Amino acid sequence: MKKIVSVLCIAVALTASELASPSSLTLDEAINILKSKNLEIKVASLDVEAAKADTQTASGNHWGKLEFIQDFANSNDAGNVFGFKLSSREATFGDFGAKEFMTATGMNGGVPPASAYTTPPSNLNYPDSRNYFQSKLKYEVPLFTGFQITSYTDIMNSMTKMKTLEKHQVMSEKIYQVRKSFYDMALLKNSEKNLNTILENINTLEKMTTSMIEVGYAKKVDLLEVQAKKGNVQRLINEIKSNQVLLYHYISFLLNQKVSDIATPTTDVSMASSTNEEILQSNLDIKKALMGLDIRKSMVDVSKSSYYPMIGAFAETSTADSTFLGNADMHKAYTVGARLSWNIFNGGIDNAKLEKSRIEHLKTTTQVQLAKEGIALQVAKIRTEIETSNSEITSLEKELELANEIYSNYEGRYKEKLSSMSDVIIKQSEQIQKILQLQQAHNKRNERIFALENLANGEQNDNN
Repeated sequence: MKKIVSVLCIAVALTASELASPSSLTLDEAINILKSKNLEIKVASLDVEAAKADTQTASGNHWGKLEFIQDFANSNDAGNVFGFKLSSREATFGDFGAKEFMTATGMNGGVPPASAYTTPPSNLNYPDSRNYFQSKLKYEVPLFTGFQITSYTDIMNSMTKMKTLEKHQVMSEKIYQVRKSFYDMALLKNSEKNLNTILENINTLEKMTTSMIEVGYAKKVDLLEVQAKKGNVQRLINEIKSNQVLLYHYISFLLNQKVSDIATPTTDVSMASSTNEEILQSNLDIKKALMGLDIRKSMVDVSKSSYYPMIGAFAETSTADSTFLGNADMHKAYTVGARLSWNIFNGGIDNAKLEKSRIEHLKTTTQVQLAKEGIALQVAKIRTEIETSNSEITSLEKELELANEIYSNYEGRYKEKLSSMSDVIIKQSEQIQKILQLQQAHNKRNERIFALENLANGEQNDNN
């Protein structure tokens, strides 16, 4: 019997464990999931990797190019066949028609007839077809490019940093959206709670009105007014629930996984502690503008490279034969060399390009200053809006408290037949209006605080 009881207890415990709902997703957990699973962040990360590959490509030009070339050909073209033989070091005097020439002169040392010099040699002009295999190893390296390769490498490095900043910006924006969604959900649930309290009051009022009608102290129209207001409150509650469902869909989209329950924060968003100067220093838009300025400076250096000579060197070794690698050691050859190329004059095009690069650099410098002033203006505007929202919330909280007291007072006056049902409904409408206005004020305040944090591009962790 003890064993049976023990088994039953274990079974009950396991069943209870299976039925227990999973823990709600916290904001910190959501942010961690966002960083690893959000698709836009993944795309931004791939852009960074692509930029790194471009940097390696630009830097790799410093080291030149080593390539192996294997040619195979078969031809009976006179020029090709003779060239094949020369390349494989197998050309003979017979290839020039020496035998035919000696035959025409009688090989007796006499004076050859004039026709011996004008008759085309058949061996040279109509050779048999010949196979040609050439194996070549060639290395080319730039020695001096007017700092062009270095400048392009600097540009690619700056582009990699730019893409990294863009990735951080995407991540910051998505964290902002997740945090705002969590606080929006908290406000929706709080509004739903307040409206449910009002709905309970209406249910109580409905029962009281029904009782008063039965004893002749109220009219049917009073009950209809109560039921109409009840339907209005139920409609508002259903709208809030629908907004919650939509918000869960949006959070699921951000995290790239299904989310059906979250742990909402229990307090309002705390005011950002960053100073205006700190925000300007950490703002990613300003950092991107400064990085763009570095790119423009490198572009000026690229334009200047047109005024310098280009110097390159090359070396190659090869072997050729009528068979693949036949007598490779005997038929090997090499070539080494260097080339200097200097554009002396091209109609002033280089000067025009350099001037344009300098103008673009000056333009970007102005844009950086404009970006700083624009961000500073946004910060000042947002701080003013937050202060306005704080005052509005303080005022609305007092007005809601007053509306609650007035409603309770009118409800009591209605019981004593000192007020009409219309008066009670009006006061209740004012109560609902204050609740919705307070929610909107909190939403606006939170959104502005998040916007300020987003300008600072800092990650905020909430443990509420």
